[in-house]
Amino acid sequence: MAELPTLYLVRHGETAWSVTGQHTGRTDLPLNKQGEENARRIGDRLRGVAFEHVWSSPLQRALSTCRLAGFGDRVEIDPDLFEWNYGDYEGKTSAEIRQHRPDWQLFRDGCPGGEGVAEVAARADRFVAKLRRIHERGLVFSSGHILRTIGARWSELDAAAGSRLYLSTGSISILGFDHSRDEPVLRSWNDTNHLAGK
Repeated sequence: MAELPTLYLVRHGETAWSVTGQHTGRTDLPLNKQGEENARRIGDRLRGVAFEHVWSSPLQRALSTCRLAGFGDRVEIDPDLFEWNYGDYEGKTSAEIRQHRPDWQLFRDGCPGGEGVAEVAARADRFVAKLRRIHERGLVFSSGHILRTIGARWSELDAAAGSRLYLSTGSISILGFDHSRDEPVLRSWNDTNHLAGK
């Protein structure tokens, strides 16, 4: 029987707003210096691993991570990998949002002027369908909340389960299968061992 494929999900390296906890949806921020170092360490970690496909969000924080990690020569841009559109909450921290909406939860309530949970889940489902068609390894560079949604939907959970799948900047997660393609699993999640000593 052929080996089952694995899919590597990489959250982009650090940015100014990831440090401050500001919601960064479509604002096209660059990596900061630590984020660039994160990306190079991701490249060190993945050196020698062969990938059938490499995809990235169109946003520069993901694309720069991809390129600095050494995969820019073959990356395919996929708009379904855009980060959540936070609308009116763009640039705000969760604490600032909860000053006006104390019970707000992104994975339940979505964002006024931006995307709701169902819209992001639909994008995640389209991308998961693409991932399930590959035969070997795939590599994905994107942002935290869309990758968390993809992790939930890969596992055949509601998109809201993404709220329980925390991701650090510069992390690597691996999606795969148990015994067959009918048994999708999270093989590893939020691995930052390659960033040790940063």
